[in-house]
Amino acid sequence: MDLRIEKTERGIKNAFIELRSRKHLEKITVKELCESARINKSTFYAHYKDIYDLSDAMEEEVVQSIANSIQHPEYLMEHPAEFARELLMAYISQNSLTAILFSGSQANHFADSIERSIKQMIFEKYPEFEEDTAMNVMLSFCIQGSYHAYQKNRSGDIMTVIDVIAGMTGAVRPMYEERLGESRS
Repeated sequence: MDLRIEKTERGIKNAFIELRSRKHLEKITVKELCESARINKSTFYAHYKDIYDLSDAMEEEVVQSIANSIQHPEYLMEHPAEFARELLMAYISQNSLTAILFSGSQANHFADSIERSIKQMIFEKYPEFEEDTAMNVMLSFCIQGSYHAYQKNRSGDIMTVIDVIAGMTGAVRPMYEERLGESRS
């Protein structure tokens, strides 16, 4: 990518994050973003359709960054406690950015996006489970449950929070093993 384009993109994103940290998404205008980024509106529109397009792109980047930092997505099936630890550490690494991008009306969007991304990685390895209702419930429970338990309790001792969530997620392992055994027979 051209260095000027990268610099413009970075300027747009930095201005958006700064504005988003102070305002709800619905209150940010292209005009004020352009003023903050020191670009023309035509430059903004060369990159994005509107503020929501920019927000969606940045949210997707964060979700992909978290998903890509999970080195072993299959651990959710094989070693759920280790997977929970890996997932929570990925959440923590992006915590300040997710707190800004996924606040207000976007708050519930994050967990759903993470779930969708992780399930996609798992179904690439285990395509037979994509239409398996029981497996989808277990995956949703572990992914969403880990995230929401972390969010509600992150003011406590973080290692205790991670250990408890990992232990609870690990408790579903026998159910996963049962489903895995059924699919292999």
